[in-house]
Amino acid sequence: MSLIDNLALGFSVAASPEGLFYCVIGVTLGMVVGVLPGLGVMATLAMLMPITYHIEPAYAIIMLAGIYYGADFGGSTASILLNLPGTAMSAITALDGYPMAKKGQAGLALFLKAVASFVGSMIGCVLLAVFSAPLAAMALRFGPQEYFTLMLFGLVAASMLSSGSPLRSLAMVCFGMTLGLVGIDLNSGNARFTFGYPVLYDGLSLVAVAIGLFGIPELIANAGKTADSTLTKEKISLKSMLPDRAQWRRVLMPMLRGTGMGSFFGALPGTGGVVATFMAYAVEKRVSRNPGEFGKGALEGVVAPESANNAAVQTAFIPTLSLGVPGDAVMAMMLGVMMVHGILPGPSMISDAPDLFWGLVVSFVIGSFILLVMNIPLVGVWLKLLSVPYHILFPIIVAFICVGIYSVHFQVFDIFVLLGFGLLGSVMRRFAFDPAPLLLGLVLGPLLEEHFRRAMIVTGGDFTSFVERPISAVFLACTVGLVAWTGISTLRYKMRRLRKV
Repeated sequence: MSLIDNLALGFSVAASPEGLFYCVIGVTLGMVVGVLPGLGVMATLAMLMPITYHIEPAYAIIMLAGIYYGADFGGSTASILLNLPGTAMSAITALDGYPMAKKGQAGLALFLKAVASFVGSMIGCVLLAVFSAPLAAMALRFGPQEYFTLMLFGLVAASMLSSGSPLRSLAMVCFGMTLGLVGIDLNSGNARFTFGYPVLYDGLSLVAVAIGLFGIPELIANAGKTADSTLTKEKISLKSMLPDRAQWRRVLMPMLRGTGMGSFFGALPGTGGVVATFMAYAVEKRVSRNPGEFGKGALEGVVAPESANNAAVQTAFIPTLSLGVPGDAVMAMMLGVMMVHGILPGPSMISDAPDLFWGLVVSFVIGSFILLVMNIPLVGVWLKLLSVPYHILFPIIVAFICVGIYSVHFQVFDIFVLLGFGLLGSVMRRFAFDPAPLLLGLVLGPLLEEHFRRAMIVTGGDFTSFVERPISAVFLACTVGLVAWTGISTLRYKMRRLRKV
């Protein structure tokens, strides 16, 4: 069958009354889950899994996928308005989205977020439909050496995320990697840094750490304050939300670059949207003519990670559906639902269940249009949240966060993790330490260790394999070049300051 025939088959599934119904239900639930801080997409999917057993497999996956990318689409809304990431992938958006809101540009930030998310989703859908087989083949060529050097490059790039000293950022990355060691070592089965507490065997909750680092410090800082008048009194109209020509030109290339990185990282099992957003932000900060604007309300700091994570969400289905390799916990849950329905994800899935695969692809396009149409008119509704007195909003947000964190693993310990990292985030904020590299270190640290171990096992401890393999050598060269570039740039900056003195 040709691509046109396959898309027609997918359209007959996704555009049917049942397909549209479950698509609308999924993206609407996902958007609400993403907007409300603390309501995790994993908890929502877990609670809805029993319902899917009574639904046709294609429609069940369409609904669950809609919740996934709908939550990602709406997750940055809370990041922009309240500095509370609705999802882990939207944490980086808060770095510039929230400062924009504080400057009276909340409507513009939300509009650009919606457009960037839509562009990333649509391009990701096109890539999924047209290049799923080639991208899957490329991902198959990645061995442990390639994955290790890719993760190493990501961690080094994280040093560019900090608005302060790169050494501070590097310290945060190392601290995050150390925290990623907590739990059971999958290779030896030994417990590491658990201090005899079984509750730590599964490691630290990423959602609890993310909200603790980014959200709780903001709640503490705003406790006892009234709502920001520049936000609550801002007149929201379509004209005020629309960017001017200069702003459109400014965000076009960051949007496309972010989409490209998101599409690439999403197709790699084990990386996903979190890595894509951090990398997109780091690249934009490096290529920007005004890097000092980042963290203070840069438009590029909103559109690049948003387009990246939405593209990654779409292409993340490539290894899951084509290879049967889930890239993250959500994809693993999708795999489980398919297997319950007797569908085995893998290379033969596209031919064995074409209605499910192509119906899912077309539903992404339909769902993205629905989200765009719903989000832009609701910009005013989201902004009205800021007019609520903070002493009323504070306990509601805390309740949502605690319930959401608890519902992920049903462990009270996760709430203590949330509070502990909330305190740590407040201290870091006080001493101007950027928490973003810490979060990336927590995500990539375990992956870095795992792929390094695999490389050593496969090669018998031969370190030269990292430079003998072409793709691995390219990533390694990029890492060295990045370190050299950052060092030279820092040295030149210090020399210029000395000359001025």
